[in-house]
Amino acid sequence: MDQAISPVVRPEAPIDPFGAIETIDTTGPVVRAERRSVSEADSRRANGPDWDRYADEYQATHGPFLGEAGFVWGPEGLTEADLGILGDVDGLDVLELGSGACQCSRWVNTRGGRAIGLDLSGRQLQHSRRLDEQTGVVVPAVQATATDLPFAAGSFDVVFCSFGALQFVSDITHAVAEAARVLRPGGRFAFSITHPTRWMFPDDPGPEGLIAAQSYWDRTPYVEVDDETGEVSYVEHHRTLGDWVSILAGAGFRITDLVEPEWPEDHERIWGGWSRTRGLLTPGTAIFGADLASS
Repeated sequence: MDQAISPVVRPEAPIDPFGAIETIDTTGPVVRAERRSVSEADSRRANGPDWDRYADEYQATHGPFLGEAGFVWGPEGLTEADLGILGDVDGLDVLELGSGACQCSRWVNTRGGRAIGLDLSGRQLQHSRRLDEQTGVVVPAVQATATDLPFAAGSFDVVFCSFGALQFVSDITHAVAEAARVLRPGGRFAFSITHPTRWMFPDDPGPEGLIAAQSYWDRTPYVEVDDETGEVSYVEHHRTLGDWVSILAGAGFRITDLVEPEWPEDHERIWGGWSRTRGLLTPGTAIFGADLASS
């Protein structure tokens, strides 16, 4: 059964696809938020254009925190340099899923890796080209979906995703199988997602965001529908920690890491539902690391 939540305002897309991000218009269509089943096709059709609309605002707001060639695993600010989840990337072929402006891939390339970015949003990849020019560190990138990777089997040593495509995919089992397909035997798969326990709580950085409002085991997707057109305009999917273990094991992965970052003492940044108020009490991010079977 559809469950109505509350109306949300989504940003409009800029008219000039190469326009200055300092002058974006953040007013946009009012959408109706619900929880209901959504297909993979509907998820893809909604989330690509949504990220096109949101890309400028996202990069203007979060770009300085992420860095032009930085690798941040989540809103807590924990970096790959801190964690080393990928291991030594020097000389390795690396694929980033849901790469946005390819900041993480750019960091990988400064460490001697050969990273390629992949994103559903063309506008995010335009920002990646802008950063290529600004930094001189070029990341090849392709517009595609995580459920249909345009690469041959065994093309990469590492596949990773930092708060990217995986939460926006309906057919997650197929997406993880695709990651396994393009990895070489013994390859590394790592990703960060909103911590699954956050699904129980409203997406509110204040005290209201600490009051459980729905079941952790309710996997019904979060859906936004454009009130004017009736079209699905945004979808986010939920899996429990147990789901992720089963999905990874089913694709031939052995989990080696599950990091739940604590909120840093000197960190005051608010990012959507992430805040010091919530972060001191409950995890907001889960970071998985896994190895593909060698044979």
